[in-house]
Amino acid sequence: MGVDARPMAIISGTANRPLSEKIAAELGTHLLPVDIYKFKDKETGVLIRESVRGSEVFVVQPTSPPVNDNLMELLIMLDALRRASAAEITVIVPYYGYGRQDRKSRPREPITARLVAELLEAAGADRVVAVDLHVPQIQGFFRVPVDNLTAMPLFADYIKREKPDLSDTVVASPDVGGVVRANSLALRLDNRPLVICDKRRTGPNVAEIVHVIGDVEDKDVLLVDDIIDTGGSLIKAADAFKQRGAKRIWALATHGLFSGNAIEALERSVIERVVVTDTVRSEYASEKVKIVSVARLIAEAIKRIRANQSISVLFD
Repeated sequence: MGVDARPMAIISGTANRPLSEKIAAELGTHLLPVDIYKFKDKETGVLIRESVRGSEVFVVQPTSPPVNDNLMELLIMLDALRRASAAEITVIVPYYGYGRQDRKSRPREPITARLVAELLEAAGADRVVAVDLHVPQIQGFFRVPVDNLTAMPLFADYIKREKPDLSDTVVASPDVGGVVRANSLALRLDNRPLVICDKRRTGPNVAEIVHVIGDVEDKDVLLVDDIIDTGGSLIKAADAFKQRGAKRIWALATHGLFSGNAIEALERSVIERVVVTDTVRSEYASEKVKIVSVARLIAEAIKRIRANQSISVLFD
């Protein structure tokens, strides 16, 4: 089928405007002007500066820290667009906040990943595009279409450029839950061996490494995760690998939150390089941190949505 004849508009929230500008540049267009402001009581106000009537609108806004402010801003933008008669609204959420609370692990806990899905739908989202959701099952919390893009092909390209010889390299997951993600990268790197950490959580942002499954002795380790928050899990996994004879250790994660003193902790760690994408806006005062942009990946997804083409090619 051909390209959608409806006009296209790309709108950015305040959470990661540099990424939005890169996406717009990849598409050869500009961001639609929008005023986002605060009232005296800290309520958020939004004014779309140009008409979007009958347009296919793409709203770029990761719900990254400060999560509540950015999420509320996104919901208000969606409401404004719906009331302005946008024909279809696609929400681009490079980082999906509250995604880690995706199930009840203890009695009387919320499932906030589902709650956020319902809020986005209620506010007017017709489609959602995310990058490396914490678990793919979050797609099932939505009734509208969800495209869960992955940064693994970008990481694979980066590694092949920076480390052409992979003969002594293994790919590792810091926990059992990330095995599918790590295996996806391993397959893209000539099917490198996989190593798994058996991790036990003892509290929020607190984990202990119990076992290492696989051989890391005299190996370079690529430690893969979806999020670096405090960095504690990756650092403990890296320490466990070093104790078992690993040589160089790189950490790769799609979303670099780097909460608290995470950067300082990573600087002191045995991890030699940390590779993240720009799904989350941040300034990294560390020579260890390298950034790979997802702008082209998201722009290509937008092109394919507009043209009613398959997005699965982006996973190859």
